[in-house]
Amino acid sequence: MYRIVKKRALNPTVTQMEIEAPLVAKKAKAGQFIILRVDEEGERIPLTVAGTDRENGTVRIIFQIVGATTEKLNHKNEGDYLQDFVGPLGVPTKIENLKKVCVVGGGVGCAIALPVAEALHDRGASVTSIIGFRNRDLLILEDEFRACSDRLTVMTDDGSYGRQGNVTVPLKELLDAGEQFDEIITIGPLVMMKFVTLTAKPYHIPVTASMNPIMIDGTGMCGGCRLTLNRDGKRVTKFACIDGPDFNAYEIDFDEAMSRGRAYADFETKSRERVCNLFRSAQGGK
Repeated sequence: MYRIVKKRALNPTVTQMEIEAPLVAKKAKAGQFIILRVDEEGERIPLTVAGTDRENGTVRIIFQIVGATTEKLNHKNEGDYLQDFVGPLGVPTKIENLKKVCVVGGGVGCAIALPVAEALHDRGASVTSIIGFRNRDLLILEDEFRACSDRLTVMTDDGSYGRQGNVTVPLKELLDAGEQFDEIITIGPLVMMKFVTLTAKPYHIPVTASMNPIMIDGTGMCGGCRLTLNRDGKRVTKFACIDGPDFNAYEIDFDEAMSRGRAYADFETKSRERVCNLFRSAQGGK
């Protein structure tokens, strides 16, 4: 059993927890993930390691409430326990030999981008961070990004905070001004990562995209994270949870990945509604 040490709401739909898991905290690196179960009857879900405290033996996770399991998880409080917390899993983000990097995060994907930016900063790299959200109410982790970034730009679609527009606007401005990055690392909604990749392509800068958003059970068994790469003129199949989650963004068939991801949207919504109704019934209909 794994104790929830801290819990904090980052915005109305995103929650941060620190879980007591010393063995995971000791080995986890940026880009890796864990698999947890809320209780004995629960399904397995993968969540990215959003940070670790090796001294205290805790692992930070950040999750968006979208389905039944994340709804159940959000009803847990400090001092409660999780049934399973397994990891670290996945291939760590490759940050060796990178001296100047642009990290582009979108929405809850910033929870995945942050430990990458922190790891780069700790190694002495120059980090430019661009983070984007639909509006100010959904903003998360600004202070944390500011602490590990040489430059930080915050974007909102409606202009309610930071600059108005999407993350590709400041990225293109930097590239047009002659900025030369060793690599661009992007993590967020698939459509965002697709257009970050298209923006960078004319400048011939390597782009790495985290395909964590398409993972479901985190073991490769469900096939939901199956990914098609266009590599050397051939279409190659990989699995985000086993072979990734990071991939060369220029090889990814984003359109196929987005189509597959939409297939589960209705199921997640209905499952979450069912769990919400159960909690309301348990609380006397409140």
